[in-house]
Amino acid sequence: MRRPPSPSAAWAYFLDVDGTLIDIAETPDAAQVDAALLELIARLHGACGGALALVSGRAIGDLERYLGTLRLPIAGQHGLERRDARGRLSAHAALPAAKSAIKAALAPVLARHPGLLLEDKGLTLALHYRLAPRLASYAHRLMKGLASTAGSGLEVQRGKRVAEIKPAGIDKGSAVSAYLDEAPFMGRRPVFIGDDRNDEHGFAAVNRLDGISIKVGKGGSCARYRLPDVAAVRRWLAEALITA
Repeated sequence: MRRPPSPSAAWAYFLDVDGTLIDIAETPDAAQVDAALLELIARLHGACGGALALVSGRAIGDLERYLGTLRLPIAGQHGLERRDARGRLSAHAALPAAKSAIKAALAPVLARHPGLLLEDKGLTLALHYRLAPRLASYAHRLMKGLASTAGSGLEVQRGKRVAEIKPAGIDKGSAVSAYLDEAPFMGRRPVFIGDDRNDEHGFAAVNRLDGISIKVGKGGSCARYRLPDVAAVRRWLAEALITA
């Protein structure tokens, strides 16, 4: 895949967080957001007239802990919750009553395998195996089985060392599409940058609009461009400030 073209402040930017703007940590709570990144995002948000949104698997409340006073449009939990440029928040209905049953079924599994970590994001349940990568196949089979027995309307979202049960039919691509129907994103060429399987929906959405889809790191992807790592993403985004 090719390196993306030089960025423009006239475009609309949709940015994944973990693995894209910051390096992936051993656990979600161990992630580090530095002052240089916050300054870069704040300056780019201003340069492109507010047409920049974070589109993450994390919950909005979780992301805000790292952003401090920086107020941005954010789509959290793979688009299940979304704050627009005017600050209005919309959210999908919570997981059904099966959520408690799923957590109860996972309790003895977590006790047997301390390397597994269950993250309750509110609208989704994510089983992380970053500390026990040998359990990858087991974790995905387990979550797929639990989702299927919980009833219709749920799906398993695959990611880097995580299997996540979430409501079906909403993803990062649908979140990007919703932003593009609104100011200040409307009418701009969309850019989506991500590193994981759950970002493929975002890539596909901007590809349909002749946008710029950028995969970070290795692995197959429908993205049309590639950057090698988080540092390269930051350098590329900084180029847009030069042309602003």
